[in-house]
Amino acid sequence: MPDENYLYFGDTKNMPYGEKTEEQLIEFADKIFKFFENKNAKAVVMACNTTSAITYEKLKNNYNFKIYPIIQSVCSTLAKMPDVKRLGIIATPATINSHSYSKEIKKYNQNMQVFEQAAPNWVRIVEEHRINQPQSIMQVKEIIDIMNNFAPDKIVLACTHYPYLMSVLKKFMPEEKFIDPSLYFAKNIKDDLTKSGLLNNKFEYEKFFVSSNPENFKTASQMFYKLNELPEVVNL
Repeated sequence: MPDENYLYFGDTKNMPYGEKTEEQLIEFADKIFKFFENKNAKAVVMACNTTSAITYEKLKNNYNFKIYPIIQSVCSTLAKMPDVKRLGIIATPATINSHSYSKEIKKYNQNMQVFEQAAPNWVRIVEEHRINQPQSIMQVKEIIDIMNNFAPDKIVLACTHYPYLMSVLKKFMPEEKFIDPSLYFAKNIKDDLTKSGLLNNKFEYEKFFVSSNPENFKTASQMFYKLNELPEVVNL
């Protein structure tokens, strides 16, 4: 959606979310939503699987914009994939403990078998640029070995960070086995904004905000986007 204006908030102060309590996650998400509300956002994307799993149902009706949660948005698509009877989910501990993926998929496909596996170290491996270190490779392999016992047809990389581990993941399993749900997610959002008459037709600005460490964020963000300026620090 190149014509949209974007406000991006990275909660660098409180990450990683996958290790936080439900109460903490609800507090963080509520403050971020109120920040976007004050910025007159027309819609907010919950790109984080963990917050989608834990906070969406509790907070979704509290604001004056539409919220797109990644798990709830993509599971209808995942549940209808042809030739997939056994689906693996690799996610943060908080997402796995919520069983959000299996619950949502069961709404659309009672027959699909879902196996959920937590990967508690993977976010830090990506954030700390340790992807190719021997210890990191072993930590990735340990999770894939467990997943292999389930013999999945496909595996969902159910955290925004995990697709950045593909160079290691494909050492232990064919790359085509893995699914990056963000690709489905972006298409679903575009389709819905179009249907709702909310799609923008002229790009004007993008603004980045973080809760701490703007220099670190600018460096880390090079993996997915080139920032020309330091993000603004916002204390929520």
